[in-house]
Amino acid sequence: MTKPVEIVTFGCRLNAYESEVIRARAAEDGLSDAIVFNTCAVTNEAVRQARQAIRKARRERPGAKVIVTGCAAQIDPAAFAAMAEVDLVLGNAEKSQAGAYAPAVEGRVRVNDIMSVRETAGHLIDGLKDRARAYVEVQNGCDHRCTFCIIPYGRGNSRSAPAGEVVEQVRKLAAQGYQEVVLTGVDVTSWGADLPGAPTLGQLVGRILKLVPDLPRLRLSSIDAAEIDADLMRCLAEEPRLMPYLHLSLQAGDDMILKRMKRRHSRADALKLVAEVRAVRPDVAFGADLIAGFPTETEAMFENTLRLVEEAELSFLHVFPFSPRPGTPAARMPQLPRGVVKDRAARLRAAGEAALTRHLERQVGRVLNGLVERPGLARAEDFTEIAFAGEASVGRVAPLRILAHDGARARAEIAVLEAAE
Repeated sequence: MTKPVEIVTFGCRLNAYESEVIRARAAEDGLSDAIVFNTCAVTNEAVRQARQAIRKARRERPGAKVIVTGCAAQIDPAAFAAMAEVDLVLGNAEKSQAGAYAPAVEGRVRVNDIMSVRETAGHLIDGLKDRARAYVEVQNGCDHRCTFCIIPYGRGNSRSAPAGEVVEQVRKLAAQGYQEVVLTGVDVTSWGADLPGAPTLGQLVGRILKLVPDLPRLRLSSIDAAEIDADLMRCLAEEPRLMPYLHLSLQAGDDMILKRMKRRHSRADALKLVAEVRAVRPDVAFGADLIAGFPTETEAMFENTLRLVEEAELSFLHVFPFSPRPGTPAARMPQLPRGVVKDRAARLRAAGEAALTRHLERQVGRVLNGLVERPGLARAEDFTEIAFAGEASVGRVAPLRILAHDGARARAEIAVLEAAE
């Protein structure tokens, strides 16, 4: 009997997508009785959690082969190779290659220079295990060098998947019955800059919606506020199938800190963007990544970030206490005491909880179309999480009447019975 292969995923939506590619490659290569860790390196804590999970897995499945890949493995392969629990370390380019998991392939560490990679992995996947929506990798890598970020060294320079390949994959997923597809990558809004003619993300979105009319919902993953193009703005205004939710990579709300982070937008730019999007798509909701306790951040600078949550009417926050990553410029800047960083992160999270409560209160009494992620739990077009009573199939869209909320998610009932399939 073939023993199972378990994929343990850390980090971003792109990793979630690539874990499905790993699952397919491992099956093609005949891998069995193995655990593959697809790691994240965005913070020191993410790396620590991966190492902890590896040790635990070895204790629980002593006979299984342990393979480590992902950004943390790409950036510091020697550290994982030094772990007695680890049998194989694969780089980010290698993890999706045919034959990578074949037993006959030699070498305990197979990690090449990620900066030499010029193309996205040429792979399509048939679906995503245990997921209601599908993710499509349209872009990988990043050409920007924010002072806090180690990810370009794990992912390489920006490279885009050709539009035709993206459209074909979305069409394939829609034909399988997926109601929602998410376009994902490391720096999604840079899509197309390296392709002939330098097409824009907005042009890609418009092409998908035109050529795949059977797809009910198209969603974007985290985007850079400095790179939203006119075509994408037009799609937001005119295409109801493009979901009214944007998760912005803001990181801070103070101009000096943004400059020291080497971000390409200002506080005013962020506020202008959300106002312009709301003007053409009033039902839009915004989320944001924000870092608390960046080096040199004063209380006044932090207050600027805190106020941005209300001024921009953000609804969903991902808050990161600053974590110095070795090899980044920010790690060499004057650091704040860890107690101050943790306190500011807690205050920012509290502001996020209050913002989410305000957002949920606005939903009460409305009927929202929710994609059912698992029994009794759905996600609205504007990313509101909805707990509901009644029967609705996972992976389908159901109309849900919002009755109340508990501060974390909306509470609802099915407004109309699902149409017969």
